[in-house]
Amino acid sequence: MKSFLPRTRYEGLRMKYIDEYRDPALARKILDAIGRKATRRWTIMEICGGQTHSILRNGIDQLLPEQIELVHGPGCPVCVTPLESIERALVIATRKEVIFTSFGDMLRVPGSSSDLFMVRSQGGDVRIVFSPLDALRIARENPQKEVVFFAVGFETTAPANAMAVYQASREGIENFSVLVSQVMVPPAMKAILSSPANRVQGFLAAGHVCAIMGYEEYEPVAREFNVPVVPTGFEPVDLLAGILETVELCEAGRAEVVNRYGRVVSREGNLAAKQTIAKVFEVTDRQWRGIGLIPASGLGLREEFSRFDACKKFDVAHIHADESPLCMSGSVLQGVLKPDGCAAFGRECTPQHPLGATMVSSEGACAAYYNYHRTFDSL
Repeated sequence: MKSFLPRTRYEGLRMKYIDEYRDPALARKILDAIGRKATRRWTIMEICGGQTHSILRNGIDQLLPEQIELVHGPGCPVCVTPLESIERALVIATRKEVIFTSFGDMLRVPGSSSDLFMVRSQGGDVRIVFSPLDALRIARENPQKEVVFFAVGFETTAPANAMAVYQASREGIENFSVLVSQVMVPPAMKAILSSPANRVQGFLAAGHVCAIMGYEEYEPVAREFNVPVVPTGFEPVDLLAGILETVELCEAGRAEVVNRYGRVVSREGNLAAKQTIAKVFEVTDRQWRGIGLIPASGLGLREEFSRFDACKKFDVAHIHADESPLCMSGSVLQGVLKPDGCAAFGRECTPQHPLGATMVSSEGACAAYYNYHRTFDSL
């Protein structure tokens, strides 16, 4: 495949401007190449919600030739955090002795009848932090309080979350704990591909996840399910180059992993980060919001770190909850349904009154359609 990506410093020339990856003329060349290569219809899933927003914000889905359909995957950690985890967070955050900390994108995610913003408005000590290490600092500064961090995310956030727990253990900070909802991408891909409703014929893998984990873990998935997987970035040229690569692999019948994000991603990934994850976490079964239980798809604290498990510390493991019957986010996250195919989209479900996390998350597919997609004439 001819490389349409700008040369980077790894290829002898330092990348000077991000505009190189937003070049309209270069994007047009790649679109033309996709049109020439695609001889039949192909359905491609971008894994990451950040990629979904970039695709819709830049109109890529509307510029692609009609043979190429993009469907949107479960790669939004906020969106797939199960409702039961939200309910557990709400119960913990209301306790007087607790300072509950979280990234800001979790505060508006709806539980059954409330969210963390509402808990804060009612007097709960709910704080936005930018790193789990910020939450650990708060625990040092407030030894009389229990400080809980909502450890949500894919493999991208796992190293920092693991390091916070490891550091708390080293320092003997016992008033710190994490409410863990860590999930992993490859098991979700397998679940999607194993479904009788699956239409996905190729994947764009999330570049930031691959920066941590590498891409070798996708090679067994590609072989087992006979689908190509292409790690790529988030800018328009990155995404279009990834789509072109995927189309070429599909047309050639090659179920391979080809890295189109070489300036960030290597096959083996970040070994130090992976070692930190393995030191603190172990693989567990995990519930995914709107999808259900996916075996061996999550990370949980190892036994030697179990005293930092907020679920155990506050005895909330028994809490379960049911999704709104109107919300179709599970079908959206599996690529079976587009957001505007949900009867509640833009009606009962809006960013101001969301039924599910996909409508409020900054990476949610429903939020992307609401903000960028031109579907409101039909509402």
